[in-house]
Amino acid sequence: MSTTPVIAVIESQLSDFGLTPLRAAHELGYRAVLVSNDPDRYRIVSTADEVYAKYIDGILTADTNSVASVVEALAPFHAEGVLAGVMTVTDYNIPVVAEIAAHFGLPGMNVDAAAACRDKLVQRELMRDAGVAVPRFTQAVTEADALAAAEEYGLPVVVKPMTESASIGVSLCRTPEEVAAAHHAIASVPLNFRGQPRRPGALVEEYLIGYELSAEIVYDGREHVVVGLTDKALGPHPYFAELGEVFPSLLSEPVRAACAELAVRALTAVGHDFGAAHVEVKVTEGGPYVVEINGRMAGAEIPRLILESTGIHMQREVAKLHAGVPADLTPTQSRAAASRYLTARSAGILAGVEGADLARRVPGVVTVVLQPKAGKPVKPAESNLDYLGTVVATADTAGDALRCADAAIGQLTPVVAEAEGE
Repeated sequence: MSTTPVIAVIESQLSDFGLTPLRAAHELGYRAVLVSNDPDRYRIVSTADEVYAKYIDGILTADTNSVASVVEALAPFHAEGVLAGVMTVTDYNIPVVAEIAAHFGLPGMNVDAAAACRDKLVQRELMRDAGVAVPRFTQAVTEADALAAAEEYGLPVVVKPMTESASIGVSLCRTPEEVAAAHHAIASVPLNFRGQPRRPGALVEEYLIGYELSAEIVYDGREHVVVGLTDKALGPHPYFAELGEVFPSLLSEPVRAACAELAVRALTAVGHDFGAAHVEVKVTEGGPYVVEINGRMAGAEIPRLILESTGIHMQREVAKLHAGVPADLTPTQSRAAASRYLTARSAGILAGVEGADLARRVPGVVTVVLQPKAGKPVKPAESNLDYLGTVVATADTAGDALRCADAAIGQLTPVVAEAEGE
């Protein structure tokens, strides 16, 4: 019987980033155990072979939508006194993890706050009631509700599911017909991406015109520490897929300060009291508004940008918090980094991606990763699940890093063939 303490990662994001908490836990000296209802789902990401072979110390199959099922799976570790922490970096399992942590007496977010972070409707209600600026919103249970909200707020409006992640199902609707179609597309699907029940209907929101950024924040046991702000680039409407980030933000100090202050107020409003948070903010002519709260560290390449810029290893520091060890959020350097995501320009079958060798030759580029393999169906990005690849560049300034990342992504050309029968 091993006496090495265990950190259990209960599901994760379906990306290279999603496997990094397991690697971080292993490198910290813990046994990294993956708990999943489909442990092989993560093998599609580009780093899976290495992580599964070198950094995952155990795999448990359980119904990760059920607290009781995961508690049963982890009970032997708890009985042996080696279960040090439970964590996740996917929105879908934040409430489950909070309940499991409470059951075992482990560090974790309070259950009510975790539920609020998971549900876009509940968090908006709590923020609105606390005086935090959020867009006007309506839970449209019926199509008539959706059309009435669109008329009240004025077109265009944003229509979205209430319990999805990665911008799945989010669209900008410019006409009543588009509102009705988006509502039907969401309301007619009873389960979310991970097989959990959705709230009835859809969320209809006032559309905020402006630019988006996110606040990367960690509650260290005493206060919310703003690690930094990330500038975000979004793809073309009607969708809201993210096409890249820059860290630290290029915005002026007054704008950064206002956004950071608003993000902390938002977390206070929902009762966030543990670990990392990723708060999305939109800056408009009337000031900043909170778009949504995610009760976990940022995904995609943002933790890599933070590491390259500040030296802070977010995955390791957050894993330490879940194991009851204080996090060290002290920057050890002052640089900058930027990411850009490759997407398909047309639908079809991916034949390959040209130019990876050229992208790697761009000064400052530290990562060029291509995700789907040739032969996979692809389409222009509708959500963050539709990426074909990633580039990350670093430099002394955010502007230089951004230009390098833009130059690198410009070298990459997806070759897409028409699917048979088209």
